[in-house]
Amino acid sequence: MESNWQNGLYRTLREADISIFSYVPDAGHKILINHAIRDKDVIAISLSSEQEGIGIAAGSYLGGKKSVLLMQSSGVGNCINQLSLIKHGQFPFLTIVTMRGEYGEGNSWQFAMGEAVEPTLSSMGVKCLRVECQSEVIPSIKAAVTMAFKAERSVAILLSQKLLGAKPF
Repeated sequence: MESNWQNGLYRTLREADISIFSYVPDAGHKILINHAIRDKDVIAISLSSEQEGIGIAAGSYLGGKKSVLLMQSSGVGNCINQLSLIKHGQFPFLTIVTMRGEYGEGNSWQFAMGEAVEPTLSSMGVKCLRVECQSEVIPSIKAAVTMAFKAERSVAILLSQKLLGAKPF
């Protein structure tokens, strides 16, 4: 059952003509990443740091393509300086963030950045849409795609740890 919403999320992104998926490997995005890697009509780019995905998003837009950056909440801190590029250049930007440091978290190191994600992104002009349950996934991603690529805004979908499930430690 868990993969149904993730498969639907991928289909929704593809139906929105998103063809470039940049990511730092993450268990929460595993299904999306695997779909992107297998899809011959998609460019899947493994990053060494999340901030590289910001430049890919800007370049994709300038090249007439739509992209999404997949990252974990701990990677948001790596992006702050590069998000100024998006804010200043007013490029559309879409990211999907798997949250840590929330519901049932057992790793104390994940709390600080998990708590900082929303205020940090908001301060850089990124609108955050939090998803808590499976029924919110598709409507939220459709709303985010419209906001990002029609209104040319920066939008982050925050997939809560309650949705993803807490990792046992």
